[in-house]
This record gives sequence, structure tokens and C-alpha cells, in this order.
Amino acid sequence: MDHKPVEIRVLGSLSQIAAADWDACACPEASDGGRPLDPFTTYRFLSALEQSGSVGPGTGWQPQYLTASLDGALIGCAPLYAKSHSQGEYIFDHNWGHAYEQAGGRYYPKLQIAVPFTPATGRRLLVRPGYEGIGQSALVQGAVQLAGDNQVSSLHVTFCTSEEAQIGTEMGLMPRVSQQFHWLNDGYADFDGFLAELSSRKRKNIRKERAQAQSFGGTIHSYTGEQLRPEHWDAFWAFYQDTGSRKWGTPYLTREFFSIIHETMADDLHLILAERDGYPVAGALNFIGRETLYGRYWGCLEHHPCLHFELCYYQAIDFAIANQLLRVEAGAQGEHKLARGYLPVETHSLHWIGDAGFAEAVGRYLEAERAAVAEEVEVLTSYGPFRKAEVEEQE
Repeated sequence: MDHKPVEIRVLGSLSQIAAADWDACACPEASDGGRPLDPFTTYRFLSALEQSGSVGPGTGWQPQYLTASLDGALIGCAPLYAKSHSQGEYIFDHNWGHAYEQAGGRYYPKLQIAVPFTPATGRRLLVRPGYEGIGQSALVQGAVQLAGDNQVSSLHVTFCTSEEAQIGTEMGLMPRVSQQFHWLNDGYADFDGFLAELSSRKRKNIRKERAQAQSFGGTIHSYTGEQLRPEHWDAFWAFYQDTGSRKWGTPYLTREFFSIIHETMADDLHLILAERDGYPVAGALNFIGRETLYGRYWGCLEHHPCLHFELCYYQAIDFAIANQLLRVEAGAQGEHKLARGYLPVETHSLHWIGDAGFAEAVGRYLEAERAAVAEEVEVLTSYGPFRKAEVEEQE
């Protein structure tokens, strides 16, 4: 049967689409009541960003959600934003923007298919099962046409899957490869099982760090689901503000965001708090996916040796093992994660630039960058903490 052409629409708010329709594309695997692969493209997460004012007017992230419909039924969607800066993306193009404007062009606004402030790999071209080919193609073509029609400098698809990167490349977008550190669960029964796979020196160092962290003078608690309380978010907001003011100048998320996800996403959250004398002094927030624990935010009001490593990395490993999750994604950057069992992996993005000459120059840069990243991943992996021989030195 012949179908009508795919209809592409741009929506300025998620309120213009039903949550069930969006999630049928974003997380069809959760239709059985289970978890989505990741919670970041779900209606509840993206809506929390919008409702809280974390994205929208004045933020530099203006929603332009893309939808694809066939014969009147939604078959695909994408979290698309018009960007007036390059902050909160973690795939850095500041140098591109500077070079473009030095040459007399206007780099901003640009278009970005992404989850704001979230350097976590996941699907960006969201399609209903059975419509993968036509849906993904329509979304890419629609986004490129939108960029061209509005004469913006560029379109970027960040932290997409490797499969989406291949599809986009075949459709003429430029692929970019970056690198993060992830912990992989090799079927460990417990944390000691993980430690047993490390070299003796690394194993001793982690045990020492965990002991130092636990001696901060208080106790460490983790909360999820109904265990979470509003006062926990009051404490975590103070931590987040401290980190945000040091890293970004102004925190990306509003206080209201945490109140909203408390109501709508409690089962997706894993909050770890270090409490001393009855008061939280440090905390880390993870999001729970179907197979992956995503480390997102950390902050503290008191500095204690190794407490950051404990809350962000080791507690996350404990949770992943206990809940039989396959990996922990610990966010962007940080070679210090390597010594703690987090190995380098490639991440992917796609880019379209309207100006042919500038696109050619960026393409050459990306080709060289991909080779450099591949080499870096190989070298860093060789320096990983895992045992490289059957027999280790004596403990």
C-alpha cells in the first residue's frame, strides 16, 4: 500500500504532544512496564527541563521538538533545540564558532538534537518499532531542511548511538568521535569480585581510598523511589549550586527541576548522600536505565579525602552490581576514572554545516580527530587497572 509523504512538524512545547505518543517513540521497550534504556529522552525528563525553566526563554536552549507523522500517526520525534551558545553540550564546538565568526559568519543560532546538559549516549532519532528506516531518514532530512530554510549555520546531533552515527553519515552528515570512561560489569558477584580482576597495586589503592572516604566522620546513605524526601533535594540543591558555580558560573538546572523529578521520576533516581551529625555534607545523583547507571551530578559543602571517588564511582559500582546493571556511565571527561576501573569508550555525534567551504575544513579536522581519539582509546586502555598476567606480584 502506498503511504502519504511523511509530515514533519516543529513543536515549541512538549505540551503540544501526548506523553504516550512521545514515549511510544522514545522508549517503546518500556511499554511492558519496565525501565527505558535510558530516561533522558522520555517525556517526563524532557518535560521536567521545560516546566522548570531549565530550558526555554533566556536559557539558550529553545525547544523546537521535531515530529514525523505518517498517515496521521506519529512515527518519530527528536529533542531538537535552537541554541544561542555552545554551553551544556559536552561535545565542544566553541573553536568552530569562533573560527566561523572570525571569517565574518554568524554561528549562532544553531540547531541541536540533544538532551540538554546530559553527556549520556542514547537514541536521538526516536522512532516507533517497525518504522526505523523511514522514521530516522525523515527526522534527519527534516532537521537539515529546517536548518537550511532558516539559514542557521549548523545542525548537531550529540551523544547519539553508533547505529545512528552510521545512518547519519550515510545521509551526508559528518561523524565525530569523542571519548568517555565507562565501567563494565563482567558478571561480578560483589565489589570484591571486581577488585579481584585488578592489579594488586590498583586493588590496594581503591581499598585505601574507600577506607579514607568512609572515615569522614559520618555515614553514607542511598535513596531511590519512595525513600526520597523533599528535604533531600534541598540538600542536594546546595551541592549542585556549589559545583555549578565553580564549573559553569551559573548552574544549568533550576531548583524546580529537582522538585519535578521527585514527583515524576523517583523510581529513575539513585541519590547518595554523605551525612555527618545529622546533616548531608556531600551527594551524588545517578539516573537508572534498563541496563546502565548514569552518573550525573555531584557536589559537597565539606571537602573530605576520597569522598568524591566513593560517592561518584564506587557507590555507583556497588549499585550496578547489586542490581545486575551492565555498565556505569560516569559522565564527561576525567582520566582519573581510569585507575578506578572505568575504561575509555568512544562516543558519537553528527554534524551538518551549511557553508560548503567551512564544512570541508571541519570535515578534514574531524577525520584527523577520529584517528587521534582511536589511538588515545587504545593507549588509555593499555594503561587500565586490570590484571595483564596470570600471576601477579605477591600482595
